Amino acid sequence: MSDAPLMLSVSGLRGLVGKTITAEVAALYGSAFGSHLRVTRARPRVVLARDSRPSGEAFLSAVAAGLASTGCDVIDLDVAMTPTAGVMVQHHKADGGMVCTASHNPIEWNGLKCLDSDGVAPPPAEAKEIVRRFQQRDLKLAGPTEFGRIARDASADETHVTKVLALIDAKAIAAAKLKVVADSVNGAGCRAARMLLERLGVGVTHLNGEPTGLFAHTPEPTQANLVDLAAATARGGFACGFAQDPDADRLAIVDEAGRYIGEEYTLALCALRVLQREGKATMAANLSTSRMIDGVAAKFPGSKVLRTAVGEANVVAAMKPAGSTIGGEGNGGVIWPKVCWVRDSLSGMALVLELLATQKRALSVIAAEIPRYSMVKRKLALGAIGGAAAVAPALAKVKAAFAGERLDECDGVRIDLADGWVHLRASNTEPIIRLISEAESDAQANALADRVAKAAGIAT
Repeated sequence: MSDAPLMLSVSGLRGLVGKTITAEVAALYGSAFGSHLRVTRARPRVVLARDSRPSGEAFLSAVAAGLASTGCDVIDLDVAMTPTAGVMVQHHKADGGMVCTASHNPIEWNGLKCLDSDGVAPPPAEAKEIVRRFQQRDLKLAGPTEFGRIARDASADETHVTKVLALIDAKAIAAAKLKVVADSVNGAGCRAARMLLERLGVGVTHLNGEPTGLFAHTPEPTQANLVDLAAATARGGFACGFAQDPDADRLAIVDEAGRYIGEEYTLALCALRVLQREGKATMAANLSTSRMIDGVAAKFPGSKVLRTAVGEANVVAAMKPAGSTIGGEGNGGVIWPKVCWVRDSLSGMALVLELLATQKRALSVIAAEIPRYSMVKRKLALGAIGGAAAVAPALAKVKAAFAGERLDECDGVRIDLADGWVHLRASNTEPIIRLISEAESDAQANALADRVAKAAGIAT
C-alpha cells in the first residue's frame, strides 16, 4: 500500500505517515474544520485528542495550530480514546472535536476524525463541506488579535469512566468477583480500560497495557490478531477477554474458554443487556452488521432494528429520531447514547460485565442463546479491479444480476436472499472494496460471496 492515496470520506481523513499525511496536511485539515465551524460561531471551542501512535503528537500539535489560526479555542486532551473525545465535547459544551487516529489501521497510517457538537461524526453533508474546504483551501483565517487559545485538560479518562460507572450496577459486578483479560494493543484505551475495570472491582490481567503506540500485534481486533488474548483467557479463571483497537472505539470479545466469539457478538450482547434493563426498543445498525441483533430484538416483542449505511454518523442519524437506547456497528462498535454518541469500548465492557454479573452464567452459555450465523469478510485492493473508478461498474453488474431480489442501495449494494445476505461496498477508511456475506453455515456464506463476486466481475 506504499502508493495508497489520501483517504477522504464521511469517516474523516486517513493516509500514510510522511507520504500522504504530513504535519502540513494535518494543519490544513484543522484549519478547514475550524473554518467550517466559524461560519456559524464567532469563537468555536474544539476538543482535541489523539491515539498513541508516535506520529500523533506532531500531528496533534499541527491540528491545534490549524484550529487556533482560524480563531478556535482548543482543549487538548493529548492521548485519549475517540469516545472519550465525544464525552468531553459534551462535558465542555464544545462546538466540535477532532481526533488524530487511524483507528484499526497499522502504525504506518494516521488520520483525523471530526466530531460535531453532539460529539459524533458530522453527517455526510457536513463532512463533504469540510473536505471541500480542505481541498480548495477555502479557509476563514483569524486576524492577528483573533487567534484561538490552546489549553490542556488531563481529566478526560476520569470524566468518561465516571460517566459509565454512574449508569452501571457496579455493586452487582463487584459482588460477582469477575476476572478478565484485557488487550489494549498499546493504544489510547490503556489507562481508561484499567481504570474502569479496577473501579468495578474486576480483577484484570492487562496485555499491552502501556500507551506507547508501538502496537504489539496487528491492531485490528480480529481472531488472527488476538492469539495471545485467547491463550491468556483460556488458562482458566477468567470470565472473558476484551480487546480494544488503537482509538478504543471497537471491542472484540473472547469467552471464558478463550474462544474468539468476535466483534459481531459485542453489539448483540450489549443490546441484550440494554433491552433487559429498559424493555423494547428501536435499535439501529449498519448494513454490514450481523442479523444476530435482529435475533435479540425478536426476544423483546415490539423491538426492531433500523439498517443504515456504514459509518457511525449514519447509525446515529437513525438512532436520534427513533429514540434508540442502543445501536452500533458489527465491527465491535457499541453506541450507548447515555454515555456518548460515539462507538465506545468502555460502554461495551461495562454492559457485558453487567450481563455476566446479573445472569450468573458463563459468557459462552449466554452467547449460545443468540442466533448464530456464519459471516465471511473479504477485502480486495482497488488496484486489483482497476482502481476506484471500477467500483461503480462492479456495483451496477451486481444490481442487474440480482434485480429480482431485495436490494438496499444506500451504501454500495446489499442483497437479501432466502438463505442469507451479501453486502458489497467501497471502504471509507482503506483503499479497498469490502465484500461481506452471512448465512447459516460457512459453506453457504462463502457460496453467496462467490456468487456476488462473480456477478461483479471481481476475484476475491
